[in-house]
Amino acid sequence: MNESTSLMTRRDIHESSDFFEYVRVGDSEPPADHGRIDVAILDMNHSWPNVGHDSLVHAVLEAAEPLREILAASGSKVRVLSYDVRRTQKVPQSPNGRFQLYLGTGGPGHLDPRENDGVSESSQGIVESPAWEAPLFRLYDDIAAHDSAMLLGVCHSFGLMCRWSGAARVELRAEKSSGMPENVLTQTAAAHPWFGQFANLLEDGRHFRVVDNRLFDLIAEHSSDPNILAREEESGDGVTMIEFARSADGMPRILGVNHHPEIVDREHIMTVLEEKRAHGEVTDAWYRERVETLRDLFVRFEKESRWTSEYTLLGPLRAQLSKLVRERTSETVASTL
Repeated sequence: MNESTSLMTRRDIHESSDFFEYVRVGDSEPPADHGRIDVAILDMNHSWPNVGHDSLVHAVLEAAEPLREILAASGSKVRVLSYDVRRTQKVPQSPNGRFQLYLGTGGPGHLDPRENDGVSESSQGIVESPAWEAPLFRLYDDIAAHDSAMLLGVCHSFGLMCRWSGAARVELRAEKSSGMPENVLTQTAAAHPWFGQFANLLEDGRHFRVVDNRLFDLIAEHSSDPNILAREEESGDGVTMIEFARSADGMPRILGVNHHPEIVDREHIMTVLEEKRAHGEVTDAWYRERVETLRDLFVRFEKESRWTSEYTLLGPLRAQLSKLVRERTSETVASTL
């Protein structure tokens, strides 16, 4: 992670060092370690300024915090390994005992890397090789085939998951979607063992607020697909949440969302935005767009946005991480007896 785009400060890492560790994977990755519960972040940002990547790192840190005593007692840590997929062509290993939890970030440019010529509006200045796509899609295949592995993908990663699965096609919007618009849960979501709880919190059981920042819609190839959990509009074909696989306990196992549920800690992220502007790292337009969402709209919709974050990212992440930590630490304790 570039120091200038880091939400995780050195102080955060130091204070959490007895139970948490963060590593940006470079030319080589750290070897597997039985004392490390590894979480893989699939960074699709192509080094663009963003707060989403580090918000996902912070989400893992916060999910690990309640497990601190369990981790310390067994001499273990949760370790986040971040892979710069699009620029380095690196992807983590498939589920094999080391990785069981994968998080895919948002990112700029077209959802088909072949369309990123650096010139077209949809490429947003990105020029890239599509060489990373086949290894990434093979990883998705392997996660889908491994019934205890989890993949949670937001925004750009959701679009890639739709292309991988064939669930939806990419369509450039006439106008960018940004701010905190409403999405609508499907009847499938309302009857879901996890998302039904979300529906029960909503005033009408259907409409919820999201943090949005995207150029593309994902149009369902089959509008009646039972895996579709949310749409942009009540009667439209634009899908915004799909469950590609479910765990036996009823929790989503492979879930993609076309919004940014990782953007939940307003005060912390606002501090980062101010620092980025002060250091000249971002344009005024980039800064103003995000401030409008985080300062103005969060004041009006923060409670609703927190519900969205909880049910479409944080809850499933926390449940999977807790399971992995308890399994690994119980093995560690048993091996010492």
